[in-house]
Amino acid sequence: MKQLVAWLFGLGLIGNALLFVPQAIALWRKKSDEGVSLVTFGGFCVLQVIGVVHGFYEHDNSLIIGLGASFLTCGTATALTIVYRMRRLRS
Repeated sequence: MKQLVAWLFGLGLIGNALLFVPQAIALWRKKSDEGVSLVTFGGFCVLQVIGVVHGFYEHDNSLIIGLGASFLTCGTATALTIVYRMRRLRS
């Protein structure tokens, strides 16, 4: 049972990572940061990095891989938001 829960937890973390993909795609297509909270996405990124570090300390590959993938996708959305916000503010 413990292995099943661990497997489902890891699958849930990958699902969490996939939830950021539509936002990154929308940012890329619109080339605009309109309606995106940089504080929210930045906060998610910080929490995911903390989770990855915790995973290393606990030797928990589910946390490392799952939150690493979430950081990658959320970080992409965050980076695109920063790029488009800087462009907008320069104009």
